[in-house]
Amino acid sequence: MPEAAIPSPEVIIDRVGSAGIIRLNRPKALNSLTLSMVRAMKAAMHDFAEDDTVATVVLVGEGERGLCAGGDIRAIHDMGRAGDPDVTQFWREEFPINYAIAHYPKPYVALMDGIVMGGGVGIASHGKHRVVTGRTRLAMPETGIGYVPDVGATWLLPRAPGETGTWMGLTGQEIGAADAIYARLADACLSSDDLPALIEALGGLGGSASDSEVRAVIDGFAVQPAGGKFATQQALINRCFRFDTVEEILEALRQEEGEFAARTRDVILKRSPTSLKLTLRLLRLGRNSSSLVECLEREFTAASEILKNHDFYEGVRAAIIDKDRNPQWWPGRLEEVNEADLEGYFTSRHPVLFADHRL
Repeated sequence: MPEAAIPSPEVIIDRVGSAGIIRLNRPKALNSLTLSMVRAMKAAMHDFAEDDTVATVVLVGEGERGLCAGGDIRAIHDMGRAGDPDVTQFWREEFPINYAIAHYPKPYVALMDGIVMGGGVGIASHGKHRVVTGRTRLAMPETGIGYVPDVGATWLLPRAPGETGTWMGLTGQEIGAADAIYARLADACLSSDDLPALIEALGGLGGSASDSEVRAVIDGFAVQPAGGKFATQQALINRCFRFDTVEEILEALRQEEGEFAARTRDVILKRSPTSLKLTLRLLRLGRNSSSLVECLEREFTAASEILKNHDFYEGVRAAIIDKDRNPQWWPGRLEEVNEADLEGYFTSRHPVLFADHRL
């Protein structure tokens, strides 16, 4: 009888010269994060931080389709449906990783090639060096599955120019390399073909490479990305998304001429009404927050409450399980979502994630 195949690890820890490499290794699942992957990343980041021979840490997604499509929402869906008391454990361990990346003591380089969505943005865009390519498709698509942007996105998105972050959070639409850089979620664009050479060059740096040295290496490979929509649509986005209610945003879009506004409005109207209102409130609170930790705590509170309600399970069913792309939201209309009903999503009923601001 043939020997049973040994399963490949979900995260491969590697070295190229002085570069410590973290390779996400679930290519068939677009490298979607599991709890074991989060734990493996945490351990690798700790070990690399303590290793004087490691100059930089590089995050890579195996396969050619993407860095990471987010967290394994099917697993969270199933655990929530089953009433598993550990359903929030993934977020409890994932969110501190996002904070650790934002405050990592060594240059952290995320290669955002292909699909980068949800939790993938969290493990990439909080880093100091974010590399996109012509294949990058970045999004925070949560309103389309009855959820809200998390992983610190309510800290990142409000810090994009104008209201581009609000557009991203409400529509959940994909953006490419140029728009990712414009929105301050990435720093440089490279050809996908040059990524192996970039890793080799980073591995050739000394054991105590500075962020400026790493950026110089990246800039040596950088190319001009193809044009995006944000630079040309910024004024329209600012006019329409400056309001603090979704209804006002939709009305502003209705009054605009052109395909971009009409298409944006149509997309928003298909999203979960509850998620839209929650997302806008989270983004506005994030704009006035003093720290990433504050946003992560607030996101975790909202996420925990979302698991007690209808739209997340219906959204995952329609997108992932039955794949009919026809979610039946409840409530089904924005006017049926009472602002008072949202208060419970902001009332903490759990121990804080960050007793202090360290992992």
